[in-house]
Amino acid sequence: MSAFPSFPTFAEIDLGAIAHNVRAIKGRLAPATEFVAVVKANAYGHGAVPVAQAALEAGANRLAVARVAEGVDLRRAGIDAPVFTLGHSSPGEAEVAAEHGLALAVMDVETAQAFAGRCAALGRLAPVHVKIDTGMGRYGLLPDEVVPFFARLAQIPNLRVEGVFSHFAVSDSADPAFTQQQIRTFREVLAALDAAGFAPPLRHIANSAAALTLREAEFDAVRVGIALYGLRPSDEVEPSVPLRAALTFKSRVARVRTLPPGASVSYGRTFIAARETVAAVVPVGYGDGYHRLLSNRGAVLIQGQRAPIIGRVCMDQFVVDVTDFGPVALGDEVVLVGRQGEGCIPAEEVARWAETINYEVTTSLLPRVPRVYLRGGQPATP
Repeated sequence: MSAFPSFPTFAEIDLGAIAHNVRAIKGRLAPATEFVAVVKANAYGHGAVPVAQAALEAGANRLAVARVAEGVDLRRAGIDAPVFTLGHSSPGEAEVAAEHGLALAVMDVETAQAFAGRCAALGRLAPVHVKIDTGMGRYGLLPDEVVPFFARLAQIPNLRVEGVFSHFAVSDSADPAFTQQQIRTFREVLAALDAAGFAPPLRHIANSAAALTLREAEFDAVRVGIALYGLRPSDEVEPSVPLRAALTFKSRVARVRTLPPGASVSYGRTFIAARETVAAVVPVGYGDGYHRLLSNRGAVLIQGQRAPIIGRVCMDQFVVDVTDFGPVALGDEVVLVGRQGEGCIPAEEVARWAETINYEVTTSLLPRVPRVYLRGGQPATP
């Protein structure tokens, strides 16, 4: 049986690229610095379980998710590496987190108490990471709240503070001023914790951009998300190591027809043919996560050449102009994101067309788009 889906639209994930990116980034870190692979949001659309397995095999030390349910999915797939949450967890989620051996980010005593109590009932310590707000303005304790909070945590039986962390707001900017300010604030909080007798063993603040550019942000671990997938944190960050994009979004031509001058294409008649136009239908749409904003501005690769989208992207298909191509036939390969021959349409370019960021290009891919996994160019079993 073929590993490739029978329907022509799918996302091809190169697990070898994931492994390469882990090794490349680890190669620029201090030997003792832990690598945390961030696999939240279904590994940024790439598939959490296969990506987590590939990252761990390549040397990642821990996994990070946003929500308890994401960590549970990893455990149910047989992954036993350390997993911690980065976002909010309610006291009601403490039981399932404890049962599946997750570590929680905590910012309130109620969640910490519920988690510690459930872990105690299971005969294990409750590992937590305390989040500090050094300038992001979302979750986390303000700097002057941290030491009193640690003092309260110290009174909760069976609780172990495994780590303390923060998150950068603009480390993907060319201007390092605010990021350096956040690092200073983080160091000041850590010094205050040390002075008060609270010395968390794992201190982490670096995201992908910082891991690629700021050695002073390493501390004990770096959390690598977007760069794990071979994508740039932003246009302002030049990766210090070569990254390989892991995802290629593919389909096949579903129909080819010749439209006369004056013919219109798709809803709203936003494209009117100025000449006889050879049009190819691609069976992909916003129901797959391909943005409607790409209407009349995006392009795909056919025969290694760019074919512009004409008319509006629909829920299940769109149309491209292949008039100036060689003969295009039913079933010809279409690449929406990635490489084909000498052509390349990176996620970053699709993001510019869609007025968004590369993170959203991959995380938008919906479950009805099958993921196919490769290692060394051959089908891999997730």
